[in-house]
Amino acid sequence: MAPRRRRRRPWYRTRAYRLTRTALLTVVLVTVGVRCTGDDKPTVPYGPDGQDTVAAAGPDTEVAGEPDVEVTREPGADASRGPGADVTRGPGAEVTRGPGADVSRGPDAEVTRGPGADVSRGPAPSARPTPTRRPPLRPLPRSRPTSFRIPSLGIDAPITGLGLIRGRELATPPVDKPKLVGWYQGGPTPGEPGTAIAVGHRDTRSGPAVFAALAQVKPGKVIEAGRADGRTAVYTVDRVKVFDKEGFPDKEVYGPARRPELRVITCGGLFKWRTGYTSNVVVFAHLTRTREPRPPKSTTAR
Repeated sequence: MAPRRRRRRPWYRTRAYRLTRTALLTVVLVTVGVRCTGDDKPTVPYGPDGQDTVAAAGPDTEVAGEPDVEVTREPGADASRGPGADVTRGPGAEVTRGPGADVSRGPDAEVTRGPGADVSRGPAPSARPTPTRRPPLRPLPRSRPTSFRIPSLGIDAPITGLGLIRGRELATPPVDKPKLVGWYQGGPTPGEPGTAIAVGHRDTRSGPAVFAALAQVKPGKVIEAGRADGRTAVYTVDRVKVFDKEGFPDKEVYGPARRPELRVITCGGLFKWRTGYTSNVVVFAHLTRTREPRPPKSTTAR
């Protein structure tokens, strides 16, 4: 019987091929492993929700960066900080933000903005001059009132002194003199510190009286009260209010004041034949300036 003839092994089953294949796989795996374990970290750390952890610092939080730190944000990234957040970076830091971001840095800082960002800056604003304060207005000494004027309403009336009746109620000017203004003699005179009181009728049986249009005076208008010494106390209207007589606020109207103030009072509301008017109109004003008397005109003989 003839001996069996051996068949030659195919090339891919040879020992040399297997060793070569194993060596190549080893080299590939080592190369990939070195690349995967390289120190390739992102420039700015981001939290689990994708928010910039540096920009997410809370109010009054100070974040200090190292010199030459590069901080890059994509357009639309949340870079908001709470009020009072102080972010400090070293010199030469490069900061990139999306369109419209407001970035303020000191000198020598490089700031890069996206398209459309406002990078225009004018010259450094000069310090504003400190406004000069006017000296406080000096109150006037006591002097009897003589005249009462509200130019915006066309009121120019003489004044008469009034007192209290029944111990607590303020008297009113005589009904037969509807154009007369009453001034409470127990209170301050025009320009004196405290709350001065002037009253007058709205109307009488003969027709409209001196304060028929008092409710129409506007805040900012002036009230002038002449004095016996020739000076004029000029008050400015603060507000006008209408109070029901049943709940009249005595403290608000008649209460003491440190500066010179004035209350002008007349009737208001609805009129009833038995009880009269249901309300009172009250004008609140304070002293804003004073006028000295004009010197008499000199007459020269010809």
